[in-house]
Amino acid sequence: MRFVIVTGMSGAGKQTAMKMLEDMGFYCVDNLPVPLIDKFIELFTGPGSELSKVALGLDVRADQDFTEAEHMLQSLRRKQYPFELIFMDADDRVLIKRYKESRRVHPLAGSDSLESGIKRERRILENVKKTADYVFDTSDLLTRVLKEELDRIFLQGEEFHSLIIRVVSFGFKYGIPMDADLVFDVRFLPNPYYIDELKRMSGNDAPVHDYVMSFPEATEFLDKLDGLLRFLIPNYVKEGKHQLVIAIGCTGGRHRSVTLASELYGRLKEHGKYGLTITHRDERL
Repeated sequence: MRFVIVTGMSGAGKQTAMKMLEDMGFYCVDNLPVPLIDKFIELFTGPGSELSKVALGLDVRADQDFTEAEHMLQSLRRKQYPFELIFMDADDRVLIKRYKESRRVHPLAGSDSLESGIKRERRILENVKKTADYVFDTSDLLTRVLKEELDRIFLQGEEFHSLIIRVVSFGFKYGIPMDADLVFDVRFLPNPYYIDELKRMSGNDAPVHDYVMSFPEATEFLDKLDGLLRFLIPNYVKEGKHQLVIAIGCTGGRHRSVTLASELYGRLKEHGKYGLTITHRDERL
């Protein structure tokens, strides 16, 4: 039996996660009133039950006190009942944007502003998030990557550290990515822009890639960066960080940064213990 509870901030992707779990063979139940959860657990764990994988969606709702849900989770842990808790999260700015685009009403906003409803919900869920087994920050997370991570956990049984790493290439002339955690400047390498046959290509084209990587400094930079990240990432995980944005920049964000970001992505992919995405922000400008 595998019992998964999915909760988190409204608008952060709980419904999407539930649909993905359903596609994996989970029997999914959403918005079950808290007083009925115990009875529900008894049903699918009792003799004769044919269910082997169950996912339960748990929301903050205006018509019921989430304290009951917290007590239920605490009770399950005291009884050492085996369950896994997924918490879906996103930045406030992203949640606001999603609500405005969908024109939905936040369950806790009432007559107040959308922002106040989101802040109220975040306070209510603060303790639940701390106890979650898996935290997914969907602020910049592609649906495809979320599915890959859920597959790794619930189908392939791989270890998961609740960390999503985004590698971003960019051009300094267009500004540093605002959400970058680590920024690296690769303008110390010769610029393919000044070679006529390479000027209109990008770092994703083999001639530019080969040119940039032909310099020993490029490989040395990657080796040193790889070593630094091998030290930093486990410590970020230990401190509960859920998203790490690594930005690599050159002048225009088209040649050197794209090449080195792609190379770094390939190296990080070999580690295989966290979610990973890559974005070339300024490649086509």
